[in-house]
Amino acid sequence: MLIRFLSGALVACLALAAPAQAQMISLMKPSDPRGEFVRQCAPHMLGRWAHPEEVCGCLHDHAAAVVEDEDLREALLRGISETGVPTIENNWVPAAKRSEIGPTFTKIARPTLQCMFDPAH
Repeated sequence: MLIRFLSGALVACLALAAPAQAQMISLMKPSDPRGEFVRQCAPHMLGRWAHPEEVCGCLHDHAAAVVEDEDLREALLRGISETGVPTIENNWVPAAKRSEIGPTFTKIARPTLQCMFDPAH
C-alpha cells in the first residue's frame, strides 16, 4: 500500500513539474528576431515576389545590416515588416537623427534592389 501511495505521489509531482520546467525552458530560449521579422514581412510580399521569405530574409540580412545606427536600423526593419517596402517614419527615430534618414536610404539602395531581384545571391 505504501509503495502505491509513494508511486502515485511521484507521478503527481512529475506531472506538475513538467509544465513548469517547459515554461522555464521557453523563457530561457532567446527570441529569434530575424524569424519574427520574416514572419511579419512575408505577407506583404505575397503576390509581388515569387519567394517572399527569401526576399524578407535578404532584406534583414543585407539591406538592414548596412545601417550602422541602431535606431535607424530598427525603424527600417519596422517599416519593412509593416509595409513590405523600406520605410522610415520621422516619428520612429529620435529628432536628432532624422537628417540621417535620406542618407540611410542611399546606403541601402543597392542591397535592397539586390534582395528584391536576386535574393539568393
